[in-house]
Amino acid sequence: MSKPAQKPAPFARADAMLSARGIRKSFSIGDRTLEILHGVHMDLYRGELLALTGTSGAGKSTLLHILGLLDRPSEGTVTIDGVSAWDLSLAQRAQIRNQKIGFVFQFYHLLPELDAIENVLLPAMIHESRGTFSKRRREHVDHARELLATFGLADRDAHRPSQLSGGERQRVALARALFHDPAILIADEPTGNLDSNTGEKVLDLIFREQERRQLSLLLVTHDERLAARCQRQLVMADGMIELDTAIKMPD
Repeated sequence: MSKPAQKPAPFARADAMLSARGIRKSFSIGDRTLEILHGVHMDLYRGELLALTGTSGAGKSTLLHILGLLDRPSEGTVTIDGVSAWDLSLAQRAQIRNQKIGFVFQFYHLLPELDAIENVLLPAMIHESRGTFSKRRREHVDHARELLATFGLADRDAHRPSQLSGGERQRVALARALFHDPAILIADEPTGNLDSNTGEKVLDLIFREQERRQLSLLLVTHDERLAARCQRQLVMADGMIELDTAIKMPD
């Protein structure tokens, strides 16, 4: 039986960069239907640092994939910068995902056969035709090198993931996420696979880039200390937003 939806949220503020309304997600398992999300409403504002917390199994990863346009909800709408994403074609959604959203995952998701520069170049490789990418390759490589140097990897740009430490891999992943200067950065437990010291350094880089670029950052974490560094915290439980706590709203 479906649970009642989360209490409806007010209409999104004009400065909402990402909005979700009535998000439900269910899966069929044999003759059973398992509902994971139960009518989630949420907003991520322009330039905001937003933490999404909750216990394992609360539905965070499922929601994240829907917000990042990696998966389709069973019901509900996702709006990116005023555009209703699920009213678009597959190609148009892919373009929004490529151009407006950067992703940083716990396990990096770097391609092992590519070196650091090539991994950073992946958004351009995917978005552009072979001919266009070939014409702009020197420009793109220079941009990738600049990003890697910004994150302290100038001397590691020709190394493959297996030759890099965990912290270095995550910095490559961050450079890739920022390649197209997205408006939204989604970071899913970005330090979950790192030791505490390395994790702090990576987080400092993420927060630095968020402030410098005025990114809308959605940070998924189990760590309340990290959540406390954000401006607002959403707590998920049983497939719904249980608590929305404003710590400090952006100016």
